Amino acid sequence: MTHSDENATPPAAGTPAARARLESARAAADAQITALSRDYDGIVAANALAAVDDEHDPEGSSTAFERAHVGALLGQAREHLEALDRALDRFEQGTYGRCEVCGEPIPAERLEVLPAATTCTPCASARPR
Repeated sequence: MTHSDENATPPAAGTPAARARLESARAAADAQITALSRDYDGIVAANALAAVDDEHDPEGSSTAFERAHVGALLGQAREHLEALDRALDRFEQGTYGRCEVCGEPIPAERLEVLPAATTCTPCASARPR
């Protein structure tokens, strides 16, 4: 492989199908954020109307848990959307599908499952979680 080949975008990563997969995943993440935001706002509004004392009300702890759970899911969805936006930027720059650690191509199968992946499987396995 020549030096210029090393910097080339992996063939499967630069295709219209890969871009469509990224855009579809982004639209799904955006829809999930909208739904979770609506759920979170509903929980907060219902809690405000009830003026519940979480500490002494038997239902209060489950309401607090539900709010925290939906809030955490919302945070994860926002992080995923940001990762997809970064992947779309890499696609536009021609670096999508290249491992950010070793520079090798990320297998097409991995990108199909995790469109925002930034590492190949060996590098991802070697990183601490």
